[in-house]
Amino acid sequence: MSIKLGKLKNVNLREAWSHEAQDFTPWLADNLEYLSNEIGIQLELEGQEVKVESFSADIIAIDPQNDRRILIENQLEKTDHTHLGQILTYLAGLEAEVIIWVASSFREPHLSAIKWLNENTVEPFSFFAVQVKAVQIDNSSIAPMFETVAKPNSWDRKIKNKVRAVGEQSELSKWRFAFWQRLIEIYPEQENYESLKSTSSRWRNVPNSNFVVSIYLAKKCVGIFIRGIRNADSEDVYRQLEPHQDALEKYLGSSIGEGDKSRGVFFHQKSDGDLINNSNWEDKLNWLAKMQELYVSTLEEII
Repeated sequence: MSIKLGKLKNVNLREAWSHEAQDFTPWLADNLEYLSNEIGIQLELEGQEVKVESFSADIIAIDPQNDRRILIENQLEKTDHTHLGQILTYLAGLEAEVIIWVASSFREPHLSAIKWLNENTVEPFSFFAVQVKAVQIDNSSIAPMFETVAKPNSWDRKIKNKVRAVGEQSELSKWRFAFWQRLIEIYPEQENYESLKSTSSRWRNVPNSNFVVSIYLAKKCVGIFIRGIRNADSEDVYRQLEPHQDALEKYLGSSIGEGDKSRGVFFHQKSDGDLINNSNWEDKLNWLAKMQELYVSTLEEII
């Protein structure tokens, strides 16, 4: 019996995403697993269109295994000098350590620039050039494809080492999950705000506003801050908070400048301690719950 095989063909990217900023960037932000699978880094979305001076970085992600910040800059066309310059600007302004440049194709000078950066910068910086394609088999649905065309020279070895360390990474995820699970056991209402995950942060929407109160867990501290809802412009968030700055600082005990304006993080506070030792959990869990309630109720009352 003969098997009928379809023919794979390339499709114009604009048939899948007609507009780079309005279609492709939001889609990629919601489907970061495609890039994760291609380059071997777990990616968690932190923000879109993040302001850096007069520019906006397309996507900022975090590697939850080590909290590295990752810049993703994308194009639906061939690479150009403008985007290369913006990437270098964002690298400094956002303190990113991993840079992923996604484009339909890469001009040779830009590939050479990525290779040069990988050869002449030190750890922990890593630069990737990733080509995006849209493909179709006969009349099937259009499917995305990502192919790495430039990467750090030692990357394959790093990935192998990372695979060997999966047990350790899994332990980190288990530790985070157990911490948040304990929070819900002590404060059952927390389950209403967000489902239980093994990520480093949780958040709670402030009713009738564009604000979110985020709490986070690190090995040596826990913390809290105010940010905007998903896809919110950090400058807009700042402008909404600024008129209420004095009152918020009075009640929260933190200033609007505590955080990182470029990332849209405001009124940041933290409580230090060795969180790997679970004997310290109760104190930190109580602090997080108390501070989260304070932040949310204060925002509801003042804004």
